[in-house]
Parts: sequence; structure tokens; C-alpha cells
Amino acid sequence: MDIKRVAIDAVNETIVMTVVHMDYKGQVAKRINEKMPLATVKGFRKGAVPKDLVEKQYGKAIKQEEVQKVVDLALERFVQSERLNLLGTPLPKVNEAFSWDAEELVFEYEIGLVPDFTLDLEAKNDIVKYVVSADAKLIEGQVERIQKQFGTAIPQEVVAADSDVTGTFANEEKGINNATTIAADLFKDKATFDLFIGKKVGDVVTVNTKGLFEDAHQLMDVMKVNHDDVHTLDVDVAFTIEAINTAELAELNQELFDKLFGAGTVSSLEELKAKIKEDAESQFATQADQKLLGDVTEFLIESTKFDLPAEFLKKWLQTVGEKKLSPEEAEVEYTRSEKGLRFQLIEGRAMAQSDIKITFEDLKTFTTKNIRQQMAQFGQTNPTDEEVQGIVARVLSNQDEVKRLSDQVVAEKLLELFKEKANPTTKEVTYDEFIAASYGE
Repeated sequence: MDIKRVAIDAVNETIVMTVVHMDYKGQVAKRINEKMPLATVKGFRKGAVPKDLVEKQYGKAIKQEEVQKVVDLALERFVQSERLNLLGTPLPKVNEAFSWDAEELVFEYEIGLVPDFTLDLEAKNDIVKYVVSADAKLIEGQVERIQKQFGTAIPQEVVAADSDVTGTFANEEKGINNATTIAADLFKDKATFDLFIGKKVGDVVTVNTKGLFEDAHQLMDVMKVNHDDVHTLDVDVAFTIEAINTAELAELNQELFDKLFGAGTVSSLEELKAKIKEDAESQFATQADQKLLGDVTEFLIESTKFDLPAEFLKKWLQTVGEKKLSPEEAEVEYTRSEKGLRFQLIEGRAMAQSDIKITFEDLKTFTTKNIRQQMAQFGQTNPTDEEVQGIVARVLSNQDEVKRLSDQVVAEKLLELFKEKANPTTKEVTYDEFIAASYGE
């Protein structure tokens, strides 16, 4: 058998395989001999059919099967021996002139190659690393929410200015149907909440989504609107009132502090505010890291130029998956996934250049930290090492979980790499300023 690579361009090649009689005749003959005792041809007893008739009836199909086995194995070994870094899998080319009766059987496979490119993690950029602080307004608001949450709800007959109103926002056309609780300070314009004043359980109040909140992204929380729609959505939504309450605020005392944070952790309003600030800024740091990773990702995708075997990948997408795609569907899928594919390649190159590897110990350490954090959220602040490691072992026995956690470890390591190499500008902001910088209007 003769196998060779024919280059089309830097990321597209064809593998040409020429199969001759010697490559498959022995296996075909063996299969014919095995078939003879089982062959049935009209006019002959089973097992007594002449060999030439067996070959005539079954030979062509057996030949095709055995040649394909030879080709498949040779192709797999060739890809390995040439150390080809493929995108997708080889695609057989259709040859209308192909004949199984030819002395030499020529098979061609299209392949798409991972592009070779230069990745400059230290390229000049305008990326910002945000340090988000919890200001006094945010902290005071959180204190009040705690007091409401642990206070006593007092049912009311009608909505008043200090009421908390529970109900459901709905718009059938836009698929909005979300239960929530609103208060006077929720809306951008106080006049909006005035529409609710005097209303009773069962009444319906209609508001428009456009400009309803100071930050349009609140539509995501209050009405479960998709992020892509928050700035353009301009529809009426009906709010059906289901409950009306005022809150008798909980007293800020040691009993409440212990309930929130465990015995003796917090013992005064000042310490409560400090704890709120600490917890909030820890959460903000995570969100800021996510934004930084996203911003660096976008920058690297835009600034790192390389060609992909686009036409090959579109054809390949038509052949994979349970549902075969039409050329038009494959075009849409490629457009949707191209950016993700580019970053996968950039991610791999970044890890290779920086010699980043994920070990089992990395995975175990990361999982242990996550398990302890999750247990703390449910009040288990001092689990034993034995308890934690038992859970970790169960989690890491699940291959899907291992894949998910491995991706998170990779993201964490890349984030640290990007912080070091990209050298982003640090900027201190409030949470409101961070939200504006993240989403903007």
C-alpha cells in the first residue's frame, strides 16, 4: 500500500491511499473459505457449492469489507505515525470514477489541520482588572435586607408605600412568567410603584419593561429576561398581586448575628457591616476575575490571527452527531462555534507555551476547596478531613464531574497566567460602577 499526504494549504491536506491486490487478497480468500460450508445456492446442497459460485455470490461484498478494514487501519496508523494534529476527523472524498474492479484502488481523505500560530500573551492591551469595593450604600441596603428576611411579615389588605408585594410578572408572547417580590425602591421611577398603591390581592398592574429599572439588567433577575434582550425589550408586562406584606424588621442583636454567622463570630453592628463588606467583596472578586478572563479571552481571539480549515469543518459538521446537518445548518453551526474553537486552540497553545499541566493532585485540591465551601454554605463549618475526602472521592469517581472540574482548574490556572502576562491596568470601583463597566447601557 502506498500512502502520501498532498498539501492544499497550511491547514488543509488530502491523504491519498493506493491499495493493491496484495494488501487484501489473503484475508478475502480466508473469508471465502469460511463462507463455503455455510453458502447456499439454488441447485446445490448447503456446503457443497463450488468455490467459483461462492466467490461470484459473496466475493464482491467480502472484498469491499476487507479493503475498508485495511484502509481504516492504515489511515489510523498513518495519522499516528505522522503525528498529525487534526481538527475533526478525516472525510472520504467521493470519486465518481472509482471502480472496485480496478487493479489499484485509490482512496482519498480530506483532513483539516490545527493551524500553527504565534501567541503573544504580553501584547499591548487596554484590559482592566477591576477591584470592586462594597460602599456604604450597598452595605446599609444589605443590613436592611437581612432585617427584612429575618423579621416578621405582617399581611396587609392593600398596598402601601412601605409594602412588599409578591406576585408574578407575565407576558405570554415573550415567555415571561416569573414570581418575585417587589418594593418601592425596586423601580427607577417612584411613580411606577405608585401604580400599585391601594391595590389588593388578585389585582393586576401593567408596567412597561423599557426604562423600568435603574439598571436594565435587573430584568434578568426580576423577569428572567435573556441578557441579549435587556436593552431592547419594550413590552407591557402584567403583574398579578398574590400577597401584600409589611415587614417588622428583625432586631440587630446577638441572636440574629449567631444565626447568620455562627456563635460569637459577629457581636456588633460594626462587625456585621465589616462581615458583609468582606463577604461581598469576596464575591465581587470572583465576578471581577470572571470579567477579566472574558476580556482577555476576547482580546486574544481578536489579536491572534490564524486560518482555520473552515470549509472542511463545515463539511465535517454535516457528518457528526445523531442528526445529520444540511449544508445550511452546518454553516450556522460553524459560525456559532468558531469563536469557541479559536479560543480552545489559543488555550491549548497558552498552556503548552507556559508548561501548564493539570495533575490529579491539582484536581483533588480544587475539589476539596469547593466541597468545604459548599458545606460551609449549609452550616457545616468544621467538617472532618475524613468526611470531606469521602465526598471528594465520590465526586472524582464520576467522569463527567472530573471533566467539569478539570475545565474549572484549567480556567483558574489560565486566569493566573493572564493576570501575570497580560499585565492589566488595575482600577478600583464600586459595585454599581463595575456593573456599568461589565454590561453598560
